[in-house]
Amino acid sequence: MRRALLQDLRDAPTGDIDFLECAPENWIGIGGPAGDALAELATRHPLTCHGLSLSLGSTAPLDTVLLEQVGRFLARHHVPLYSEHLSYCSDEGHLYDLLPIPFTDEAVRHTASRIARVQDLLGRRIAVENVSYYLAPEPAMDELAFTNAVLAEADCDLLLDVNNVYVNACNHGYDADAFIAGLPAARIVCLHVAGHLDEAPDLKIDTHGSAVIDPVWDLLARTYARIGARPTLLERDFNFPPYAELRGELQHIRQLMAAHAGNGHD
Repeated sequence: MRRALLQDLRDAPTGDIDFLECAPENWIGIGGPAGDALAELATRHPLTCHGLSLSLGSTAPLDTVLLEQVGRFLARHHVPLYSEHLSYCSDEGHLYDLLPIPFTDEAVRHTASRIARVQDLLGRRIAVENVSYYLAPEPAMDELAFTNAVLAEADCDLLLDVNNVYVNACNHGYDADAFIAGLPAARIVCLHVAGHLDEAPDLKIDTHGSAVIDPVWDLLARTYARIGARPTLLERDFNFPPYAELRGELQHIRQLMAAHAGNGHD
């Protein structure tokens, strides 16, 4: 739910949209016309929240003031799902980027304890999202092992970003399908799909600024075939096309979900 899309979302015919996602940090305390639009849309569609600023992997103190604000926002808008990024974004201030957590046992314990504390303070389970990354600092394990270890130790859920898997698989030379097959399907509560930038055959940049490409659609279809249809969000953060194009991508998601509605196992 980006401000540039608010009018399109308000004008969308009934049935186009099953749910909307917003970053609570961008909407907490917002009034005026934008706040009115948020309130209206939240009454018409279920609203999920995807955080940007908790910096789960950081060594800086957890921002409990922000967490209290987020908790009130979730309650006010009856938000069923709150997720954050499996990354960090602060070091004596916000860095305005999602940076990779080292894939180490120490980082697993540290990050899982912070996720567990977030869940305790909010009084709810949260999901963490696998992020795109371009450098793995001194890894002691691979991304899949790290992700699974954090999920198990924190006892939290997973927001699976299929585009991020595709981007990371291309950039780091691993098999995207094997990665997804190795995840605990029962913990996957939501999927993301988005476009990215092709810098080179072996360098993809996660941007959310373009249409989803066919190989990512194909990976999404194979994911549904493996785990079954799950709630799926189309991410688009800038370079917005006419709404009809976004609607076409939403319809494509629905077609893929319908084709694999009976598939999957936990």
